[in-house]
Amino acid sequence: MMNWNTLISAKRFGLEEFHSDRHENRSEFQRDYDRLVFSAPFRRLQNKTQVFPLPGSIFVHNRLTHSLEVSCVGRSLGNNVSKELLKRHPELGSSYVDEMGSIVSAACLAHDLGNPPFGHSGERAISTFFSEGDGHVLKPLLTPAQWEDLTHFEGNANAFRLLTHQFEGRRKGGFVLTYSTLASIVKYPYASSLAGNKSKFGFFTTEEEAFGRIAGELGIIRLNDSPAHYVRYPLVYLVEAADDICYQLMDIEDAYKLKILTAAETKELMMGYFDDSRKARMENTLKIVHDTNEQVAYLRSCVIGCLVDECTRVFLDNEDALLRGEFKGTLISHMTPLPAAAYRQCAALSMEKIYRSRDVVDIELAGFRIISTLLRLMIDAVRSPGKAYSQLLINRVSGQYAIHHPGLFERIQAVLDYVSGMTDVFALDLYRKINGNSLPAL
Repeated sequence: MMNWNTLISAKRFGLEEFHSDRHENRSEFQRDYDRLVFSAPFRRLQNKTQVFPLPGSIFVHNRLTHSLEVSCVGRSLGNNVSKELLKRHPELGSSYVDEMGSIVSAACLAHDLGNPPFGHSGERAISTFFSEGDGHVLKPLLTPAQWEDLTHFEGNANAFRLLTHQFEGRRKGGFVLTYSTLASIVKYPYASSLAGNKSKFGFFTTEEEAFGRIAGELGIIRLNDSPAHYVRYPLVYLVEAADDICYQLMDIEDAYKLKILTAAETKELMMGYFDDSRKARMENTLKIVHDTNEQVAYLRSCVIGCLVDECTRVFLDNEDALLRGEFKGTLISHMTPLPAAAYRQCAALSMEKIYRSRDVVDIELAGFRIISTLLRLMIDAVRSPGKAYSQLLINRVSGQYAIHHPGLFERIQAVLDYVSGMTDVFALDLYRKINGNSLPAL
C-alpha cells in the first residue's frame, strides 16, 4: 500500500544530488509551476489547436487557455483534498500533503505540453503515418517495442519525454521538475506494448527507466505482469478530473459562441447537473444577469463548482483503494447519479454536434496532410543525411534535437520531438515552403 509521506517528494528529477540553500517563500512545487509558465513549450501552446480552429473574429480555446483553466480547477481539487486529508490524518502535518494544490496545478499546466499541432488529430496523424502510411517501411528496422512506441504515439507519453529527456547540448535533462509533479502527469503508467487497442500509454521505451526511478522514489506500486506496468499515482486522478471537467464544459461554451449550439441548448445542458431546488435559485440569478454570454458563463462556473465537489468526495471516499492501486475508472465515472447523467448527456452531444462539426473535421484533414508530409520528408532526411535536399531540411532543425544520433530510432524520435513541438502556424508555414507555395519575404 502506498502512503502519503513517500508519495509526495520535493526531490527534483535530474538534480538528485543537488541541495539548494535558497531561502524564499515559494515551495518547490510552486517553482515547478513557475518554470512551466516561463518555458518556451508552454508559450507555444497559445498557437496550438484545442478542438476548434484557431480564432478569427470569435475567440475560442487554444491549448494554452485550456491548460491554464485546467490548472485552476486542479488547484481547487488538490486544495480540497489536502485540507480533508490533514483533518483525517493529523500525523501528516509535517509532510508535503498541504502542497497538493500546487502539485496538481503544475501537473495540469504541463499535461498537454507533448501534444502535436492540430489537436488530437495530430496524434492520430503521427501514429497512422507509421501504421498505415509511408513510415510502415521502417518496421523491419526497429525493435517490436520501438515500433509500438511509434504506432501508438501518445501526447501524454510525449509530455513525459519532453519534461524528463536530456536534449542535446544540455548538461541536465528536461525541466528538472519534482518527482511528484512528473508522476502526476502520467495518466497511463505502462509501456506502449501494453496499450492494446486503446493507443494509450505513459512513456516511450527511451523513458521507461526514468519512470521506474520516479516510481521507486515515490513508492508507486509496480504490477507483476510486466516490469513496465505500474498502478496510477493518486494525484493523477485529480489532474485527469480537472482536464475532464474543463474540456467538456469549455468545448460546449465554445460551441455556443460559434453558434453550433443555441443558448437554450447550452443552458439546458448546464442546468441538467442540478436538482429542482438549485435550478430555481439559479433561475433567479439569471433574471438579474441580462447578457446571454454572461448567463452561460455563470452556469458554467456553477457546474465546475458542482463537479469539483463531486470529484473531491469520490477521491476522499476511495482513499484506501487509491493508495492500494485498486481504484477503477475515473473520478468522474463515480459521481452521484444526477451529475453523472448530465455529464454523459454533455459528452454524447459533444460527440454528435461538436467533434464531428465541419470546422473540426476540416482542421483534422489539414493536420493529417501537413504532419504526414513533414514526417515523410524529415525522416527521409535523417535516414539519408548525405543528400543535398536532406541537408537543407536538417539545417532547419534546432541543435537541441538529436538529429545526428547514431541510432535510427533515436533519429526518428528527434524528428517527432521537432514536429510535435511545432505550433499549427509554424507547421503550416513550413509545409507551404517545402511545397514551394510560400517564399520568405524578399
